[in-house]
Amino acid sequence: MAFQLHLVSDSTGETIGAVARACLAQFEGTDITEHVWNLVRTPRQLKTVIAGIQENPGLVLYTFVDEELRETLEEACRADKISCVSVLKPVLHGMVDLFGHKPTHMPGKQHSLDESYFARIDAMDFAMAQDDGHGIERLRDADVVILGVSRTSKTPTCIYLAGRGIRAANIPIVPGIPLPFDIDTLKKPLVVGLTKDPDSLIAIRRSRLHLLSEKRDTAYVDPEKVRAEVMEARRFFARIGCPIIDVSRRSIEETAAEIMMLLAKKKESSAQLSIL
Repeated sequence: MAFQLHLVSDSTGETIGAVARACLAQFEGTDITEHVWNLVRTPRQLKTVIAGIQENPGLVLYTFVDEELRETLEEACRADKISCVSVLKPVLHGMVDLFGHKPTHMPGKQHSLDESYFARIDAMDFAMAQDDGHGIERLRDADVVILGVSRTSKTPTCIYLAGRGIRAANIPIVPGIPLPFDIDTLKKPLVVGLTKDPDSLIAIRRSRLHLLSEKRDTAYVDPEKVRAEVMEARRFFARIGCPIIDVSRRSIEETAAEIMMLLAKKKESSAQLSIL
């Protein structure tokens, strides 16, 4: 049986989509048909949405901030006995109780072109320019410098961090080749080493070679050499005293979250030292 799920938003749908994915992850094997309705901001648009919901009845999750649209959607769902859940309502009510005043009710407010928006764009540009060892002359401007052997998800982690406004650069650890800069000169950035289980690394590298139509066995996928490569990288991380994150069973989001926590601790420690 396929269950219908309607995600209705007055903005880009990122918030409702993230909530839905987080919850659906707990229901593996369930057959879900998603209906995505984004940028719904007028009664006419909402009328189309309601017709679609009535055609395929199922759970409705929404993130309206406009009171009139919200009431219209809820009334329509009640009339058809369709479950309708506001994702933002409980949080907004909690904040009203805490702050003592009502929200602006402006849809898409989190996507406004403010200072944080331009900081994210700048961080994205930085991550692309400092990818895979390029632009090392600007490493001192980074918030985070990620080190790791090939295929340890350095680049996607940097891109994810950039989406959070964090300037991240990554440097590959290549067997027999020293880093192209003196690690001791990096005072501002948090330096993090990524590592991975050799067997997982070999599988990913083989897949990469297959995509490149490379069928020869090379040191890149030789089990003994890969294990030695990973071990040497870990020794290097220990020698410079940087945090090490094993990404073998971590998603990009989990790795980035760990880095953001490390970065927050570093900033807190620096703030405490400045007070002393």
